Amino acid sequence: MALSSPLAAQIVSDLDDESKLYAQSKQVNQFFRRFNGEEDEKGKRYYPGDRQYQGNKLRKNYLGILFDDSNKGMSSALKTEFVKDVLDKGESSILNFHGGNWFSEVNAVFTMNGISQPVTLYMELEKDHLGHKWVITKAHAYLFDTYFKRDTTKVGRFLHPLSHELDFMNLRKAFEKSDSVSQFASKRFTPDHLSIFLYELKKGNLKFKSVEQVKFHFFQLNGWYFELSQFNRPGYNTGWLISNLVKLNTDADKKLLLAYLYQ
Repeated sequence: MALSSPLAAQIVSDLDDESKLYAQSKQVNQFFRRFNGEEDEKGKRYYPGDRQYQGNKLRKNYLGILFDDSNKGMSSALKTEFVKDVLDKGESSILNFHGGNWFSEVNAVFTMNGISQPVTLYMELEKDHLGHKWVITKAHAYLFDTYFKRDTTKVGRFLHPLSHELDFMNLRKAFEKSDSVSQFASKRFTPDHLSIFLYELKKGNLKFKSVEQVKFHFFQLNGWYFELSQFNRPGYNTGWLISNLVKLNTDADKKLLLAYLYQ
């Protein structure tokens, strides 16, 4: 007996929804397993000793659907080169959750004096006793930048080179105006936003409000960097996907990219 049209449509719709569920990486850990070829399309885990475990055929199938298709900045040629390199390197291209060389960028909102302020936290896994834990390694907040602004295009306030002969008593005058104290710091000085962030939290001036976005930055694969972001949208190309991909030809490329990511 043929199925009625509404019922048939419902079954097709249910199967389609199920396929979407299988297609997306719903968790970061699942992205790891799919990238490494450690589970099937329904989420069944493979373990060392299983024939399919970390097999190139399985990895190749997954690698084709782990990219954000909406990012036209990742060319097909670049993605093809990346996939080929990953498969050619075999075990050395397996992502290691506890292997370091990857970190999280957490875009959060805090309030300072009742005003919402964006704060970016950079977090890494750190070994702790028998396990690991996420820790904050760096922070950046635009509201802290104003504390250290100084005009480097002209001569500002400074301490005379013979100040030592006065036992630096002229420091009293130097510190009279709080808005110019940063001029007396070395040109090499870079403000540590994490220290200020923790201080303001400790003082109760800064209060957590919410997390707006989370992404991850990977440098584990030799010669490559990729960014992992979460997408929640219709269709199959959703979940945790590679949202940016860069080929790193030299160590200088990596240092430059890290400086950019850390703002």
